[in-house]
Amino acid sequence: MNTIAIKQLRDNSTITKYAQHAPRYTSYPTALKFESLKEDLSPHALTVSKAKAVSLYVHIPFCKTLCYYCGCNKLVTRHNEKADDYLDYLEKEIVSKRYLADDKPVVSLHLGGGSPSFLNKVQHTFLMYLLKKHFTFEVGAELSIELDPRNVDKTYLQNLRRLGYTRISFGLQDTDYNVQKTINRVQSTSHIADLVSEARTLGFESVNLDLIYGLPNQSEETFASTIAATKAMMPDRISLFSYAHLPERFAAQRKFAPGTLPSSEEKAALYNLAVNGFKKVGYEMIGLDHFALRSDSLAIAKHKGKLHRNFQGYTLRGDTDLIGVGVSAISTIGNAFTQNAKDLKEYYKRIDRQLPSAKVGLSLTPDDLVRRDVISSLMCNLSVDKQSISSKHHIIFDEYFSEALSNLERLADDGIIEISAHHIRVPEHARIFIRAVCTRFDAYLNATETLSNYSKAI
Repeated sequence: MNTIAIKQLRDNSTITKYAQHAPRYTSYPTALKFESLKEDLSPHALTVSKAKAVSLYVHIPFCKTLCYYCGCNKLVTRHNEKADDYLDYLEKEIVSKRYLADDKPVVSLHLGGGSPSFLNKVQHTFLMYLLKKHFTFEVGAELSIELDPRNVDKTYLQNLRRLGYTRISFGLQDTDYNVQKTINRVQSTSHIADLVSEARTLGFESVNLDLIYGLPNQSEETFASTIAATKAMMPDRISLFSYAHLPERFAAQRKFAPGTLPSSEEKAALYNLAVNGFKKVGYEMIGLDHFALRSDSLAIAKHKGKLHRNFQGYTLRGDTDLIGVGVSAISTIGNAFTQNAKDLKEYYKRIDRQLPSAKVGLSLTPDDLVRRDVISSLMCNLSVDKQSISSKHHIIFDEYFSEALSNLERLADDGIIEISAHHIRVPEHARIFIRAVCTRFDAYLNATETLSNYSKAI
């Protein structure tokens, strides 16, 4: 057996070993650990918050069609008037939560879903009116929105720009027709390219494209075409998401025929194909699965060690409270997480009864705070400065994490991490294993935790 074949065999063995189920770590503890609330945690959490500003997240759950891969909280309908009712309830929730931003400017707004592009131009205008009526936006605030390109044309983009949006993201996912048909998301690549061009003409500060690897019927050959199309559009940022196959939780995923999903080894090959392809044309790798042009603020923040991670992905602002409004939206106030009811009818009922919109949540313990900082540093920087963590939390790192460090020894033997007296580092070639590394610091992943609730790390 030649040297290349031996290396391939070893690499595949490592991928198989660590392709375990693991959280995505957009938060720690993860949302699956939230508990039913008897009272709203936010008022007390606000009293200990040190945030000088706030970020807003608005969840728009509606979609016109069902994408079979999607694990987001959504409601499929073609009845646009449902959004009118929803906006009325959003206003009530916004009024109930505006105290969380008293005397604090809004520095960022993000609309996610579902599909925010379900809203028509009038509804978008009304929503922006509500937000600016009840919150004070900082001059130069970042306003971003996720868009389904199938529901968007140039006039739609013009309206968003008029309303003040500065960043937009299009769901490209995959350009191969067979893959698109399988996931029930057939769309025109040339149309998306036209939208990207128009967005630049209109003066949007940043355009992002979302891709997904690990979808059914994907191959290196077909995904190479998706990568080439993405590079041709040269967006400012790229999000490369791993498909999370959880058919026991998301019924539509059961439509995928057995044997059509790439193996963990094949999935890793798709990931590496994208990483290598984007790096060659000047993109900087951000964390696990994001890319930015070297002139982009995310890339600059990475080099300064100032990246942060929240439920919307990577961000420059880690010094804000996050106020989430809408069904299933998550808020982070001080050291507490709260999440609104996930069912739309229940969300409406709670607001009608003047109950807190949040149904579940969690107040972070001192141990949670330590581990959150470690996991966040790994997800953002692929490294942990032991002394920095020790100084901030008044611990002796190696003693506090003695069990975790013991569990990391096998990963070190496999070349996935490097441990020194002062640092823990994940080498560039092992970036794909970062979620598996983070699990070693997760106190909630024990014998009682159901790992199958999470998607595979690879």
